[in-house]
Amino acid sequence: MALMPVTHAITARTTCLSCGSDALSPVVSLGALPLANAYPPFASTEPEPRFPLDLAFCTTCSLVQLRHSVPPDQMFTDYLYFSSYSASMLTHAEALAGWLVSSRGLGSESLVVEVASNDGYLLQFVKKAGVPVLGIEPAQTVADEAIRTRGIPTEVAYFGKELAEQLVARGVRADAVLGLNVMAHVPDLNGFMAGIRTLLTPDGVAVIEAPYVRDMVEHSEFDTIYHEHLCYFSAHAVAALVQRHGMVLQHVERVPIHGGSLRYVIGAGATHGATAQALLAEERTLGLDRAAYYDGFGAGVERVRTALRDTLAGLRAQGKTIAAYGAAAKGTILLNCCGLDAATVSFVVDRNPHKQGRRMPGCGIPVLGPEAIAERKPDYLLILVWNLREEVMRQEEAFRQAGGRFIIPIPAVEIL
Repeated sequence: MALMPVTHAITARTTCLSCGSDALSPVVSLGALPLANAYPPFASTEPEPRFPLDLAFCTTCSLVQLRHSVPPDQMFTDYLYFSSYSASMLTHAEALAGWLVSSRGLGSESLVVEVASNDGYLLQFVKKAGVPVLGIEPAQTVADEAIRTRGIPTEVAYFGKELAEQLVARGVRADAVLGLNVMAHVPDLNGFMAGIRTLLTPDGVAVIEAPYVRDMVEHSEFDTIYHEHLCYFSAHAVAALVQRHGMVLQHVERVPIHGGSLRYVIGAGATHGATAQALLAEERTLGLDRAAYYDGFGAGVERVRTALRDTLAGLRAQGKTIAAYGAAAKGTILLNCCGLDAATVSFVVDRNPHKQGRRMPGCGIPVLGPEAIAERKPDYLLILVWNLREEVMRQEEAFRQAGGRFIIPIPAVEIL
């Protein structure tokens, strides 16, 4: 059973997180939902807090953002997301590290700093290339893992201008600053970007990856909206942010990770690079810099929710058993938005042992190890981490060979 929910009242923000404008236009409201990475233990009887999850668009700088902010310490202190449990993430990290080292000519006299370095899954590859590294990670649990298992020196702190100034005072300057899937989590965007500018050497670059709001809208990826993700970026929104701090987008490219992301190379310059200018022009043509582009997102969300609920209800009516794969944050949002609990989805499996023996937030579904699939033999496996569908289906080939079938929820419900 799900634990008793308690909805917390938080005052809605009235100004943009980036530019400070009060021109915020509503996009969608998902209601009051639990914190996506707050997995209660099996035996816990503590109430689970819920917070409003409302999305808005800034008509001044084009940033899509949450209207409510949960204090970071409530979300990241006991953090259970470890990037290294995803083979796809490790492959992506290794390729990025190799590209960075070779393209920037980094060596033993260089320094690469990663913001939100998690368990060292990325910096380990930079370190193996003989380049000194420094991780900055606010969650003690994952920072300890980076230090203990991978020997990654890690500052346990939130990154911003103040920390950057402290590092520079200690003689630390970065030839490259990495930030993968972190900028969306930052409540002080201007402090974050000012910190990058402070920490970089004059010809250094920041390589930032963030989920692309265009993919979220076009594919109805509402499960990527959760309280940790304060912002949802377009190239327009990032260009306005970096220019405010005297930098430009030297290069921008699309990458498939996290359901569709943009990789920004940020540094000194007089004008944005050619790839950035081309993407900005494309966004203007599509309308990403205008509120009207986001008007149909709510309808897309409802189509996915209705289709998934109806599909699962139909299978259960036939006596079929359903489990799920991936105790990820997006899974928390999908399950709760669709009103699914253990009566419909018997259990969720995840490779991360830190999540096993707990429950999915808000819905009470137990999290078990992947071996539970072979032991309990469900008829269907709902892939909550649909962005890693190919990886999951490869791992669970024995399930398919035994007659099991996969359900993909987004962008449209599929049974494979």
